[in-house]
Amino acid sequence: MTLSEPVLGAPMKILVVEDNPDSRKLVEDILGAMSYEVVAASNGLQGLEAAQREVPDLIILDVNMPGLSGFEVLEHLKADEQLNSIPILMLTAQGDVDDRVRGLGLGADDYLLKPFNPRELIARVDARLRAKQASDELRAARDQILKTFARYVAPTVVEQLLADPVSVELGGRLQEVTALFADLEGFTALAEHIEPEKVIEILNGYLSLVADAVIENHGTLDKFMGDGVMAIFNAPLPQEDHALQAVTTAFDVHRRVQAYHERLAPQNRLFYRIGISSGPAVVGNVGSAEIRDYTAIGDTINTASRLEQTGEAGYVIISASTYELVRDYVEVEQLGERNVKNKTEPVMVYKVINVELP
Repeated sequence: MTLSEPVLGAPMKILVVEDNPDSRKLVEDILGAMSYEVVAASNGLQGLEAAQREVPDLIILDVNMPGLSGFEVLEHLKADEQLNSIPILMLTAQGDVDDRVRGLGLGADDYLLKPFNPRELIARVDARLRAKQASDELRAARDQILKTFARYVAPTVVEQLLADPVSVELGGRLQEVTALFADLEGFTALAEHIEPEKVIEILNGYLSLVADAVIENHGTLDKFMGDGVMAIFNAPLPQEDHALQAVTTAFDVHRRVQAYHERLAPQNRLFYRIGISSGPAVVGNVGSAEIRDYTAIGDTINTASRLEQTGEAGYVIISASTYELVRDYVEVEQLGERNVKNKTEPVMVYKVINVELP
């Protein structure tokens, strides 16, 4: 008989809970020959304690044992949030149909009749571990999506991402985006004349209204930069009207600022400069192994940032690339070509006077 290679080509941990020493030794020998790490327990209580201590990748669990039965151990495992996803392969006596039905009903993933053929044990172990691998990968993808996007995109976007998490590309790739930069004009001077607690309160109010506008218009809130905000559109999900969504967001920000000013003293009222540009950018997770940000980098992003810096408070400045995508829906004033930092060629820019949604 030739034993198969362990799933994933790496040592995985399997807990064997079996009170019969001969049966337990047989299972240990078979799994050991397959290069799995084997932890053994001779009764239900020891098995439950070993599961809590070792958190194995698979548990092979006998039904009839002194003390805690296999069913009781199974119930404890399924009630434990840390252990309830571990696949359970139950060992049952030949002909005990009721035991098999009960075990599956309690959450066991599979069963094996005793006495068993070693090849069947190998096949069932392989099948359960491969299923666990697929489940773990899916869970990890969902966790990564939640960690990356839950606070920065609309809930409906998160739902769409979670519906097919494996398809979401979190690594760097070149794609078309529209970038929006918004920065408060005069905030530094304001912060010098009021107490720190009030500064934070006012700033959070301004930043929150931008964040809400971005998310409600299906953008991705990339980052806060002091009193500024960066957002991207057309990532992680594609948006046919990403440029129009960005321009709409900008006008929404200015509208919300006006409403916010009704709650502020006149001397604390500021306005956003907003710059927008469309074009290719590298989008993906950037950072160290411990800390990563989903962001976009490239000339398109730099251009949007420079347009914001050269713009006027209370207005929306867009590049020619964005204008070409929204020209049917906006009224603009052409400002001509402008030299912007770190670009050798001047950039044609437009001030958006009004936007009309289709």
